[in-house]
Amino acid sequence: MKNLIDTFAILTSFPMEKSFSLNGNILETNLINLGVVLGFLVYFGSGLLSSLLENRKKNIEQSLSDAEERYKAANEQLKQAQNRFLEAKKKADEIRQNGLLQIQRERQELIQAADNDAKRLEESKNATLRFEEQRAIDEVRRQVSSLALEKALQKLRVRLNADVHARVIDHSIGLLKNLGSVTD
Repeated sequence: MKNLIDTFAILTSFPMEKSFSLNGNILETNLINLGVVLGFLVYFGSGLLSSLLENRKKNIEQSLSDAEERYKAANEQLKQAQNRFLEAKKKADEIRQNGLLQIQRERQELIQAADNDAKRLEESKNATLRFEEQRAIDEVRRQVSSLALEKALQKLRVRLNADVHARVIDHSIGLLKNLGSVTD
């Protein structure tokens, strides 16, 4: 590039003949200047531009590749999470079923225990009633016996006067004498 600039500088410094000269008018040479600048840019900038585009392409491809790998990893994690969720759901259903069975079993045991308690209470009540009934019967018997004895004693007191008492004693003594004579 330096050689090209030097060559251009040399051509403008030497006076040339009339047939060959450089036009210094900017407006007339603008098109030529643009062509030269574009030529330089295409020649020297094409390598730079292509390397920039190539780097950009590689970065985009790498980003896409990384995104695909992350997508696959995320899908794999999602599948694992779904599997764990299904397992947890099955386990929860199993626990719920076991809980319901346990509740049923305990309910049946409580009902059975309540029935047994009710039977024991009924038996205890019946035994207590029989005991109280027997006690009441014994009490009534005692009272009846006491009353009968009292009435009998009252009748004896009323009917047993001194004459009757003496006759009973004489009769008893006579029986004892007859009994003594029979044994001799």
